[in-house]
Amino acid sequence: MQHFPCPFCGVRDETEFHFVVEAGKPRPEPAKDVSDDQWATYLHLGKAHRGKAKEIWLHQTCGLYFLMNRNTVTREIISSEYLPEAEE
Repeated sequence: MQHFPCPFCGVRDETEFHFVVEAGKPRPEPAKDVSDDQWATYLHLGKAHRGKAKEIWLHQTCGLYFLMNRNTVTREIISSEYLPEAEE
């Protein structure tokens, strides 16, 4: 079992977290003009980087969105950072 660091709560079990999106991945806009195919591509066809990746995660226990830098091959967590703009 992996353990992820929440910037607010500290290190917790991976089952408390939910992957949101690759960091920097542009969301298709405006929403009313986005086709089903474009939305499906955005949601399901990520790059799935091997190695270092920047990702947005949600800690479901406290509701905090944060940036996690991790290595997807070795499972090393490099850092996790609070995202203050997620509150806006």
